[in-house]
Amino acid sequence: MKGFATSQLCQVRKGCLSIINRPLVQQDGDADTRYVNNFEDKSFNAIIHAAEDAIATGRDPERIVQGSSGSYFVRNCEGVKIGVFKPKNEEPYGQLNPKWTKWVHKLCCPCCFGRSCLIPNQGYLSEAGASIVDEKLGLNLVPKTKVVYLTSHSFYYPCTDRCNTQIRRFFAELWPDTCGKKFSGELPLKVGSFQLFVSGYKDAQDQLDEFVTKPLLPDFENELQFLFEKLVVLDYIIRNTDRGNDNWLIRYVQPVGETSFIPPNTTSDPQGTPLAQVTPQVLQAPQGGEINVAAIDNGLAFPFKHPDEWRTYPFYWAWLPMARKPFSDRIKELVLDKLKDDSFVTSIVEDLRVLFAEDKGF
Repeated sequence: MKGFATSQLCQVRKGCLSIINRPLVQQDGDADTRYVNNFEDKSFNAIIHAAEDAIATGRDPERIVQGSSGSYFVRNCEGVKIGVFKPKNEEPYGQLNPKWTKWVHKLCCPCCFGRSCLIPNQGYLSEAGASIVDEKLGLNLVPKTKVVYLTSHSFYYPCTDRCNTQIRRFFAELWPDTCGKKFSGELPLKVGSFQLFVSGYKDAQDQLDEFVTKPLLPDFENELQFLFEKLVVLDYIIRNTDRGNDNWLIRYVQPVGETSFIPPNTTSDPQGTPLAQVTPQVLQAPQGGEINVAAIDNGLAFPFKHPDEWRTYPFYWAWLPMARKPFSDRIKELVLDKLKDDSFVTSIVEDLRVLFAEDKGF
């Protein structure tokens, strides 16, 4: 992968890929020409540059086993997970999807293949679009996501691409002064969504099951309810057609001093104190602690029409007890004034239009 950044940037400058014209890519004089991806967001810029550096040194992204598409954990040079990359052509209905499940689905049940309310193979834009809506509304649920270009030997490429790359590399090494300047010898760049990796989180269903056996303290329960309401607002606005309880995450850091609620049939607390002497259920005032929610897997959102056929794609959180409670004043104060502002709504729509216009299928 030596010379990765320089060779691929040359391809971009020659017009093979028009990423310099993309609105998400930095266009001022501060762009680092050593890298393919440059953004105005300095923190995101540092992370995607770390990903490019790692790939250039041979630390290729790792394909994620779960799911029905080609998605990859991206690491930095130290081997730490920093993001999830989902190439466009490896999406569930993409032509280069390395998972066989969707191929069997299309072969055996073509009438149920795909989602009629979604434009195929625009999931990478949906991921980035959800991040835009989340940031605009101040929900802070979606890990920052942007459209990037990456290449790696671990990505799924057809044999023709790999053979052509080997041939170009052979001639580039044989005649570096002529062919070496014309051919990069690298696999083609792939466009896709890059979402920052969040650590310390669990699937919502697993974490909620734990809360059944060990209930949260009232303050944390109220905070979780508020975060859940944020998720509801997000899913309604982007009309997520794939929000199960396994694709939103909860991170819970237990506060120091918290104890479990005492079951009614026990005769003493964990320290052996008789129940008659235990008046509160929390023996020590809790200190610290934190609870967060992350909304991931937003690639099947932004339908061009409301699902109106036999598959309605419901929100699976609708069956949770939290969904039976009315919206709190906190969430109303956070979003209602913004959503009532026509100029604010127009700005979101315009940002999404610019994003989705990047795809020729728009």
